[in-house]
Amino acid sequence: MPSELEELVSFLHSPQPAVRQIALDNLVGFSTGTNATIFKYDNYRSIEDLKELVKDSSKKVVQQSVTVLANLCDDVVMRKKIANDINFLTYLTWKICDLKNTSADIMCILLSNLSKEDCITKIFDIEKDNSGKIETDKNVFKSTKVMDCLMDCFVGGNDRKLNKYATFDYLAFFFADISRFRKGRDYFIQEQEYDGVVPISKLLVFTEKYDSKIRREGVASTIKNSLFDAEKHEKLLNDEAINLLPYILLPITSGKDSMIDEEDMFKLPDELQLLPEDKQRDPIPEIICTHLESILLLCTTAVGREYMREKSVYPLVRELHSSTENDDVRDLCTRVVNMLMRGEPDQAQITELPSKSIEDEEEEQSDDDDAIVEVI
Repeated sequence: MPSELEELVSFLHSPQPAVRQIALDNLVGFSTGTNATIFKYDNYRSIEDLKELVKDSSKKVVQQSVTVLANLCDDVVMRKKIANDINFLTYLTWKICDLKNTSADIMCILLSNLSKEDCITKIFDIEKDNSGKIETDKNVFKSTKVMDCLMDCFVGGNDRKLNKYATFDYLAFFFADISRFRKGRDYFIQEQEYDGVVPISKLLVFTEKYDSKIRREGVASTIKNSLFDAEKHEKLLNDEAINLLPYILLPITSGKDSMIDEEDMFKLPDELQLLPEDKQRDPIPEIICTHLESILLLCTTAVGREYMREKSVYPLVRELHSSTENDDVRDLCTRVVNMLMRGEPDQAQITELPSKSIEDEEEEQSDDDDAIVEVI
């Protein structure tokens, strides 16, 4: 016999809108923790019901349905059932790009939770069709690919500039997750045909958006993940159109780094020279750690290490080490210094990596990214 809650779940596919609404009103609070097992009733029928309700004409029904789905992503089986539905993924991603969508932000949370699954890379194959079912603002979106349009939402839509109901901040976590996969990394570091711009260069400015921890954290992780392919480092460092290094260094730098001498100061990238005294480091130690890990990854090649030395990265890291009491930050500073201040090995020797290899760092990043955003 089904329990009362399981019977309530079955009402999600009632033909009566009022009944479906009552069911949703009562079920949202049961979509987290151990209570979420009720959504497994009747061979997970509720997952299909909720995906249909996301397309409802009622704003409240849509908001609640997406909230429940986002929370259910904490369960791997239910998350896979959502993420593997390419038709639903297509609807969800294009609906985020609907600039009149009042539920765009909660849909961004759902998308970021779904991106824990490998199948999320199918998103790179989603394009507009000619059926007329998908409409986007042609003045904003110049690409037929949904990944490009999501990028445009994130870059152009911060502070509600595109959609008054949405900031698109949680797309930063989606970008961070999808960049764990090679297909994602390739996207972020390759010039895109529709606008001739390398996507990672559009994200860099948000490393110092201090009114949005979500954006800074997600962008920092996206940058770090995009650096796991060491053969791409030289281009990323030397391409002036990307200008990567300053935006990794600025968040770890303070205007009060007084011990940097004049010679080192003028070797720094232009953006870091003569900073105002009120320039602050990122206030979140975990984000600083992510940027230091990016620097470590860039130090895994001889070209990268030499570039770091030429740009006075060591004095900046030394100042950070002396001004922080956070053990994780200090440990990473020490590792960066060890990489930069040691002598280079002979050509016949194998180039030494940091104490943690790229593979170790990538595995740790994957573990860190397993957290699901729950909506209360």
